[in-house]
Amino acid sequence: MLGGWIRTAAALALALLPPTGPAAATADLVVIEKAARRMTLQSGGAVLRAYDVALGRQPQGPKRREGDGRTPEGRYVIEARNSASKYHLALRISYPDAADRARAAALGAPPGGAIMIHGRPRDMGWVGPSHRETDWTEGCIAVTNQEMDEIWRLVPIGTPIEIRP
Repeated sequence: MLGGWIRTAAALALALLPPTGPAAATADLVVIEKAARRMTLQSGGAVLRAYDVALGRQPQGPKRREGDGRTPEGRYVIEARNSASKYHLALRISYPDAADRARAAALGAPPGGAIMIHGRPRDMGWVGPSHRETDWTEGCIAVTNQEMDEIWRLVPIGTPIEIRP
């Protein structure tokens, strides 16, 4: 583990607590519906959990370049986990892909990166669900810290994620 990031199956097995309770299955798909500000975790086509989310501060349209405040749109995967994030846990999304890099290059700009699903900043967990009243991230998908604890248990590395308009 380097800087809190977990990239291997062995390290993941040590860091990922087994899910408990009625939804003991893990997600095989994460769907973000930006317009609805909704994230759904699915397994075998069934909904495991659904969450209201906050997005990038400029949520309309796909991410075009670094600093635009937009949340990407497209199909990616959860590629890493960070238990030492400045936010309460973070799952890194595989943005940018080749098409994202080419689009940004055509604009003469870097594509940006470090797009995550994460909780609140470590010193702001007390805010709770009121953080969703405005889109406040730089392009990430944010949930409450309690929700992030659950997502952390249910979403393994390699899970596909669809981010829809």
